[in-house]
Amino acid sequence: MHLIPGGRRLQGRSRDLEQLESEAKDGRRSPTATEEAPRRGARDHFPRWRRRKGLLWVPERDSPSHSSPERNSDCSHNSSDHEDGSSADFSYGADDYDAEGNEEQKGPPEGSETMPYIDESPTKSPQLSARSQGGGGDSISPTPPEGQAPGVEAGKGLEMRKLVLSGFLASEEIYINQLEALLLPMKPLKATATTSQPVLTIQQIETIFYKIQDIYEIHKEFYDNLCPKVQQWDSQVTMGHLFQKLASQLGVYKAFVDNYKVALETAEKCSQSNNQFQKISEELKVKGPKDSKDSHTSVTMEALLYKPIDRVTRSTLVLHDLLKHTPVDHPDYPLLQDALRISQNFLSSINEDIDPRRTAVTTPKGETRQLVKDGFLVEVSEGSRKLRHVFLFTDVLLCAKLKKTSAGKHQQYDCKWYIPLADLVFPSPEESEASPHVHPFPDHELEDMKMKISALKSEIQKEKANKGQSRAIERLKKKMFENEFLLLLNSPTIPFRIHNRNGKSYLFLLSSDYERSEWREAIQKLQKKDLQAFVLSSVELQVLTGSCFKLRTVHNIPVTSNKDDDESPGLYGFLHVIVHSAKGFKQSAQQWEEEFEIELEGSQSLRILCYEKCYDKTKVNKDNNEIVDKIMGKGQIQLDPQTVETKNWHTDVIEMNGIKVEFSMKFTSRDMSLKRTPSKKQTGVFGVKISVVTKRERSKVPYIVRQCVEEVEKRGIEEVGIYRISGVATDIQALKAVFDANNKDILLMLSDMDINAIAGTLKLYFRELPEPLLTDRLYPAFMEGIALSDPAAKENCMMHLLRSLPDPNLITFLFLLEHLKRVAEKEPINKMSLHNLATVFGPTLLRPSEVESKAHLTSAADIWSHDVMAQVQVLLYYLQHPPISFAELKRNTLYFSTDV
Repeated sequence: MHLIPGGRRLQGRSRDLEQLESEAKDGRRSPTATEEAPRRGARDHFPRWRRRKGLLWVPERDSPSHSSPERNSDCSHNSSDHEDGSSADFSYGADDYDAEGNEEQKGPPEGSETMPYIDESPTKSPQLSARSQGGGGDSISPTPPEGQAPGVEAGKGLEMRKLVLSGFLASEEIYINQLEALLLPMKPLKATATTSQPVLTIQQIETIFYKIQDIYEIHKEFYDNLCPKVQQWDSQVTMGHLFQKLASQLGVYKAFVDNYKVALETAEKCSQSNNQFQKISEELKVKGPKDSKDSHTSVTMEALLYKPIDRVTRSTLVLHDLLKHTPVDHPDYPLLQDALRISQNFLSSINEDIDPRRTAVTTPKGETRQLVKDGFLVEVSEGSRKLRHVFLFTDVLLCAKLKKTSAGKHQQYDCKWYIPLADLVFPSPEESEASPHVHPFPDHELEDMKMKISALKSEIQKEKANKGQSRAIERLKKKMFENEFLLLLNSPTIPFRIHNRNGKSYLFLLSSDYERSEWREAIQKLQKKDLQAFVLSSVELQVLTGSCFKLRTVHNIPVTSNKDDDESPGLYGFLHVIVHSAKGFKQSAQQWEEEFEIELEGSQSLRILCYEKCYDKTKVNKDNNEIVDKIMGKGQIQLDPQTVETKNWHTDVIEMNGIKVEFSMKFTSRDMSLKRTPSKKQTGVFGVKISVVTKRERSKVPYIVRQCVEEVEKRGIEEVGIYRISGVATDIQALKAVFDANNKDILLMLSDMDINAIAGTLKLYFRELPEPLLTDRLYPAFMEGIALSDPAAKENCMMHLLRSLPDPNLITFLFLLEHLKRVAEKEPINKMSLHNLATVFGPTLLRPSEVESKAHLTSAADIWSHDVMAQVQVLLYYLQHPPISFAELKRNTLYFSTDV
């Protein structure tokens, strides 16, 4: 890899820059630039850092409302085009689409690193985050987490160090290229400063490019020293001293940070007063990485000035990762510890210097309006769903969408409506009664979208593994984004209504009660202040809307297409949680000791909500006739893989609104939970072949299956979330022991047991079969059959596969199938559709005893999503099929071969 030294010129520069150089040489005049150079040192424009959060989503349903026009708060006119000084490089995450999913003219620019991490606490000053990704909110410790570095295996640890360093080296190359591009116009601008009418004054040039040359030289030296060590890797390589030296030079970054706001303001003022400088600053050419097919990309100066701020936290995160994979007796270990300590102290000192006014906009009257919270929400408007970016300021709620812009234009928000918080009210259930019902998107269509996303993700992995063309990969990524965008738009079902006391109501659909509670609490907290009603003039509205692009803290639409390749995909497997105690209720439970098993699919956080059961019949949700329970408290913790992926239980406490919940948790990865382990005792029923059990019992369907089904149909068929809501793990284990021992008190115990524990026992029985109910032998054929496009061919294949099952398996499957159909008939009450039941039971009945290796799928997340979608579809096919008779199937056996 070759990098251009500081004095050399990049190829592919803009004509404006070359023209500027020639003008400097022959003394020609350029348009006069502003002579005003803002004072150095202001810190109130420092960007907030963003930490992505994952959601543990529990779908709930409700219906929405929409009503009449509202006075003075619709924003049908466009906001100002000159107000936003930002650039397209700050990727919105959906540059190819507007909020309704329509295709735009241009996609997001390439060659830029991801946005940095942000502390999203809405009421605090923005803070640089020294947290590790998914680190649960805890600061990075110079000492690695318990059980990590001290126990690192030498070979594996060194290999992981190389992988971490290789990734960091690649991003360091991009960073150096970005700094080079930023420095490129500095020399000709300085040359023109000596002419009779300079483009910029020397003071302005020094303000805009302050410390960039020093930062470039530091990182160029670091890269040149680190690169050969990574390329000639062996177990003896040491590089801790390089990181230690890099950390010791962070003082240069401190000076850069202190000047950052002034540099941006100066560059913006100069752009407004000088068209030539504006063109140069909007299209700086950044050289692509050596393996990239794109030689250069165009990036704005504002975006490039942001890169050093991002880089400090990136380096700190890499130090944390290196420490995790470095043995304590390695020479690098103390050096990396020292470098991490210095970096953390630096970030802490920066946090103390940041002024909260960074998140504020000044009104024309000189008042400060602070941004408290923002995020993407789905609005129901005129009967259809629209993706909006909602901004909550200290005195107003503003709903906006990103405007379509042509290439090279600044991105802007278009205000759809706003409500002063003094006029905002939350409608009561009675007021919501007249709201039109918004039907939820059909489950099978959502499932189809997930299937397409899974297939596209698999194709992208194949292309990357085969080093396919970048165009093909980008085409697949675009298709994946389209489907993810539709899924994001159509999956939320939790209604969040707000009303302007002067007229109009608005309806959002959210993905969780937790998210709804966050927005409601943030608004209500602000409303406790002495707020006055107002009407924004067109100028005030333009200023406010124009500030949204700069002030926003959530930059990307929350879809996996917008995630970095190195970002954690979340956890896949089972989280075992024991709630020890809950204090702070009217009747506190000192010792609960109840254990739950929660299935995780890409989860990054665990959320706990505490409700007060509402028995007041006047507080009825008019949409579905359900009593509305009151949220008493809510809290969450990040699921740090390094913390939970251990054999030991991890104890934690969540405190929320005076309620204190103490619990322990332990995670079982998808790889471990996929394994079916035969029971050593053949006298029981769990872990024993179904043919052995039915032969011993002289029955067609195992006794445990018959009894659990009978009990569920007797008193659990109308239970909300039956088979989806986890039973208490200790109760399930107790039932398992009783069935295994064939205890005479089984029926009495079943009648007294919580119905969710009985449902959980049935699921556990099928999950612990030594081979799946639909057998290992037929699994590949089921996967091929469900993928057939021709309905007739699929029907023949899927029925033939059922005939091929052993009789005990087939009879038990048909028995369970009819039971699940009866459960789904009560969907209006229990909320369990055929799709929901297929999602719960599909993997349980089909997952093979040994997971087939898939070379092109590189992570547990890929394997899980790829297999599970197909398993769900197989069971759904049979659930949606007209009644299937065992006798009819066997009669038709005469006409078909039994070979599969």
